[in-house]
Amino acid sequence: MSCDHKNPVIGIIMGSESDMPAMEPCMKQLEEFGVPYEVKVASAHRKPAEVHEWASTAHERGIKVIIAAAGKAAHLGGVVAAYTPDPVIAVPMKTSDLGGLDSLLSMVQMPSGVPVATVAINGAKNAAVLAVQIMGTGCDGARQKIIDMKKAMAEA
Repeated sequence: MSCDHKNPVIGIIMGSESDMPAMEPCMKQLEEFGVPYEVKVASAHRKPAEVHEWASTAHERGIKVIIAAAGKAAHLGGVVAAYTPDPVIAVPMKTSDLGGLDSLLSMVQMPSGVPVATVAINGAKNAAVLAVQIMGTGCDGARQKIIDMKKAMAEA
């Protein structure tokens, strides 16, 4: 199956501009894979209507996987998952209060029927890798990018 994409296929959403530096490894990894993505900054608590609009139209825009980064209460991934059929990967942000444990625990405690995959605290790069692995289940090109990356890691 060919899956060369010109338009974004990964959606990245974060709750605050302050999350941007922690999410740079995610964007860098997607760029290295040659996978187009879009970025949105909107808080599930401060801009819920904007999050709803973005998430509920993501699939129609061609988004296949969503990566959601948030800290503290960290509800963004779950809220996004409620509005999209696409898989959602949550990235818990490290916090000054509890070191990100608050974010992590909030993200992994999703109700039945609304799953959110969760990576490590500040695990932005792994979120990108997991997103491309998910894409690789239906796209030989994406799968090959992962195969090549793992081969390069083994040879390093």
